[in-house]
Amino acid sequence: MNITERQEGILNRIIQEYINLAQPVSSQLIEQKGDFGISPATIRIEMQKLADKGYLYQPHTSAGRAPTDKGYRFFVDNLLKESVLDSEDAKVFEEIDQIEKEIKDSFQFVRVLTKRMAELTSNLTMSYLSEKELILKEGWEEILKEPEFGDLNYLLRFVGMMEDWEKNIGEFFRDSPDFQIYIGKENPLSKAKDFTLIFSRCHFPKEEGGLIILGPKRMAYQKNINLINSLAKFLEKF
Repeated sequence: MNITERQEGILNRIIQEYINLAQPVSSQLIEQKGDFGISPATIRIEMQKLADKGYLYQPHTSAGRAPTDKGYRFFVDNLLKESVLDSEDAKVFEEIDQIEKEIKDSFQFVRVLTKRMAELTSNLTMSYLSEKELILKEGWEEILKEPEFGDLNYLLRFVGMMEDWEKNIGEFFRDSPDFQIYIGKENPLSKAKDFTLIFSRCHFPKEEGGLIILGPKRMAYQKNINLINSLAKFLEKF
C-alpha cells in the first residue's frame, strides 16, 4: 500500500521519536516536534491510516503509536538510499587507522575494533573471522543500558538469538550477501522477533570476515548503517 508524502513525514518522525524515547509517540508530540502545519486531530487521523496500512500499532491502551516491522523496514529502506558518513564518524576511522599502525597483531586489532564499534553503536557487536572460525563479542555493558533489557524475558530472548547466530554464522557467512539488515521476523537464523541485526562482510587485516550489530528494533539505524558501511569500505585498504 502506498502512503502519501505527509504520511511518510509523520511516520519518519514517529520512528525517530520512538527511537529516542523508547515509548509510544502521541499526536501532540508530533505536532510539537514536527513542522506539518496541521492539528493533532488531523495527525491522529493520519496515524490511524498508517496503522490501518500496517506501519504503526497501538501498544496496549496507550494513546500513542509505535512502529511495526513494516514501518521500520520502510524507514530503513529510505535511509539506505541516502546513507552518508558525517564528520564525527570520519574521526573514528582516523582513530582506527592509527590503531592498526600501532597493533600489528591482526586478532588484537579486530578485538579492539569490535569493542570500539560496540561503544559507538551502543549495541552488541560481533566480529567473525572466517579462516579461524572465531567470533569476538563486545558491547554487553552498552546494550544492557537500553530500557528494553529491564525485562528479563526480553534479555533471555536476546541471548537466545545471539546463541543462534554463534552456532550458525559460518554457514550464513558462506551464503550471505555483502550487506543486509534483518528486522524482527526477517531474521533468518532465529525466531527472535524483537530485534534487528545488521550484517556486513569485512576485509580485516590478513583475513576475511564479517561484522554484526545486534540490538533492539528501536536502534539508531542511521548512525549504525553509516558506521558499518563506512567501516567495510575503510577496511578494504588493509
